Amino acid sequence: MAAPVAQWDVERVRRWLTDGGFSEYTELLCDQHRLDGASLLMLTEHDLRHAPLQIKVLGDIKRLWLRLCQLQTEGDQLASPAVPLGSPRKQRRFTADSSDSEAVEEVPERERALLGYATALRPERAKAVLSMLYLLMVTWITSFVMVIVHDRVPDMKKYPPLPDIFLDNIPHIPWAFGICELIGTTLLLIWAGVLLVHKHRFILIRRFNSLCGTVYLLRCITMLITSLSVPGTHLTCAPRAYGDLHAKLQQAYSIWLNAGLSIQGVRSCGDYMFSGHTVALTMLNFFITEYTPRRIYFLHTFTWLLNVFGVFFILSAHEHYSIDVFIAFYITSRLFMYYHTLANNQVTRKRADEKRTRIWFPLFSYFEANVHGTVPNEFEWPVTVAWLRAAAGALVEQLWGRASQLRPAVAAVNGKKPPSARKNRQRR
Repeated sequence: MAAPVAQWDVERVRRWLTDGGFSEYTELLCDQHRLDGASLLMLTEHDLRHAPLQIKVLGDIKRLWLRLCQLQTEGDQLASPAVPLGSPRKQRRFTADSSDSEAVEEVPERERALLGYATALRPERAKAVLSMLYLLMVTWITSFVMVIVHDRVPDMKKYPPLPDIFLDNIPHIPWAFGICELIGTTLLLIWAGVLLVHKHRFILIRRFNSLCGTVYLLRCITMLITSLSVPGTHLTCAPRAYGDLHAKLQQAYSIWLNAGLSIQGVRSCGDYMFSGHTVALTMLNFFITEYTPRRIYFLHTFTWLLNVFGVFFILSAHEHYSIDVFIAFYITSRLFMYYHTLANNQVTRKRADEKRTRIWFPLFSYFEANVHGTVPNEFEWPVTVAWLRAAAGALVEQLWGRASQLRPAVAAVNGKKPPSARKNRQRR
């Protein structure tokens, strides 16, 4: 009968590495660091990446870590076959397709990898900043395109509203569009709260910014290609003579500064295909439900109701055709799911798929280069008590040091010698 992994000696570990195709690391792991079976059971991906091991080849790190996960799981099953995967105290069983993603907090790192969750996640703040700049650039382009399409809006007398099943049967509600924007603001505040407490907030920020930027960039193209007639006779839309380029840029800046919201006084026409308000509502709803625990059913139901009612109010205000709203919801939801499907299955994709992804989805390839698996829903406060104490201590120490440096100068201004000088005089 084979000995348990915990009882392996260094030579048995050497044979295991050689049989698995990792003979080039036997000197590092066995000769230099004397790893035995018990050490293998405690090894993590972080140990492989960082000092003192510091394996440089990413593919070898992933393959060796996968073999270690399998070995460690087998060792756990032999040691205590009745204990389910995860925390023994919780007695919760997990499978690779488990939808209870928030419970990953209870699972050790080596078992997370087997469940498909990403490990050793880095915040990569520079990528988050770059994604913000990308979104800001796209919103500015959108604002300028809205100025252009307003000049091209068809004449309402010559081109009346197009037939629409929903708009033709629902009366116009003047205040509905303002309520829709208040709903969007509510969803935005909820999303800001999620980002505040989520452990991997910087990954979420760059995903949200890149997806929103891409959808709105596509919207700029569709707005420019075709100009639809005004969807309601209550709208007073006519081409405006903005004048030269400088005047158009000023108007675009006004739209951009007020986020294109009618409650902020922004009025524009011609930006119908497709609905930007529906994009914002749907994207916020999907991100909130994806990155919050499944057990918070009330929150998920609430955000979905806000999304549905927000879309209803857009149509009730007769600000968009039904097709505008439908296409906006379809494109936003499909792009969200395609992005996350690719991100969550990067480990299983083939090299040909990676090359194709770099060509067609360059932003995705760059932002998700170091995320190999599903991002777990883990939460923490952005500022801890220990951090506040350390920051306060450093600030007090810095202020005290500056005060010590200024004390001799203040004494000289007052015509007094500093204490050190008086002591030297007394000694003489």
